[in-house]
Amino acid sequence: MVTVISGIWALLVGIVLIMLGNGMQFTLIGLRGGLEGFSPAALAIVTSGYFVGFLSGARYTPALIRNVGHVRVFAALGSFMSAALITLPLLVEPWAWTLLRILIGFCMSGIYVTAESWLNDASTNETRGKVLSAYMIAQTLGIIGAQGLLTLGDAQTPVLFIGASILVSISFAPVLLTVGQAPRTEVIRPMPLRALYRQSPLGAVGIFLLGSAYATQSGMSAVFGTLIGMTADQIALLVAMLFAGALAFQYPIGWISDRMDRRRLIFAASLIGSFSCLLGWIAGGGLWPMMALAFIAGGMTTPLYALLLAHTNDFLSPEDMPAASGGLVFTFGLGAIIGPLATGWAMEWAGPFTFWLVLSVTFAAIALYALYRMTQRPGVPVDQTESYLGVTPSATPVAVEAASVWAAEQAETDGTPPREDG
Repeated sequence: MVTVISGIWALLVGIVLIMLGNGMQFTLIGLRGGLEGFSPAALAIVTSGYFVGFLSGARYTPALIRNVGHVRVFAALGSFMSAALITLPLLVEPWAWTLLRILIGFCMSGIYVTAESWLNDASTNETRGKVLSAYMIAQTLGIIGAQGLLTLGDAQTPVLFIGASILVSISFAPVLLTVGQAPRTEVIRPMPLRALYRQSPLGAVGIFLLGSAYATQSGMSAVFGTLIGMTADQIALLVAMLFAGALAFQYPIGWISDRMDRRRLIFAASLIGSFSCLLGWIAGGGLWPMMALAFIAGGMTTPLYALLLAHTNDFLSPEDMPAASGGLVFTFGLGAIIGPLATGWAMEWAGPFTFWLVLSVTFAAIALYALYRMTQRPGVPVDQTESYLGVTPSATPVAVEAASVWAAEQAETDGTPPREDG
């Protein structure tokens, strides 16, 4: 692992710095928006704007890269993102924030596409799994670290927004000064949603619902904390616990997934997520119980994403895996756009603790659908489910396709034939 990281350390450092800046602005939106008196519905629209931009960036950035090259796209998007972060405290209006968040989402997705292309090019068949795992850890540590930086300033001033902009700006130095040959970036056309559903109903439905849950957790948790009167430090800790849980549970769940019917594990993880969020709704505002429940709920979300990708791949031929992965990323993005909107409306109508209730219902829907699918077809034998790889929900089609290629190579090496349907 040390040998692998030594070849990509600059990219990983850059990713950590980018995530520090991006993670700060995610929480800052809820903090500053609450201080400005923005309604939950308005902040939900702002939150969804990021995912609109992110989905658009994942779709159009590969074309930009083909036209002008990786380095120029990377530098240009970084500049636009840094400028947008500085502009947020200057135009404190919901409509302006929504437009800026669309821009930030587009830039962030393009930055991911470029960085993931470099990472994929720097890896071999033997090291691709370790490279993508290191990338996932760097992303998550950056988000967690960002919450600690938020405790060093006041959301009412521009200082934290400027700090986020500075972090994004300097993140490009280690990358642009060390990258060598620009890789070729080709993103396969996503599988149509109807075909994706036909191949794996649980993968399609589950990833859509999970997109809603992930965007609600990452985008609306700070809004929730502001509405119930939590301090900035407490809100930062709440968001950090969501992502710390993801880091803690990813590998144990991945290990288990290779040893049992994945649909059962999807059901169990979703049920745990639903129950923890239901307790958050029932228990009220106890600080440390809420932190523990956030750790568990967040800890189920990221592994569920990887589980649903792996479950879908279990029923595909190797040549179909990349296209299906692109379709899953698109479906996840649609859920991420809708989730915060539904949650914001519910919080405005029924109170801030509806945040937990909406999450609980969403996880429960995944669990129930997984249970239903288990009654429709027999499961895949355990010795044919070897394709689990820890990919984060923020990954673009480049990383997800790379993971699928790795899974296909593993399947061919192990001699495990694909299934007909899921």
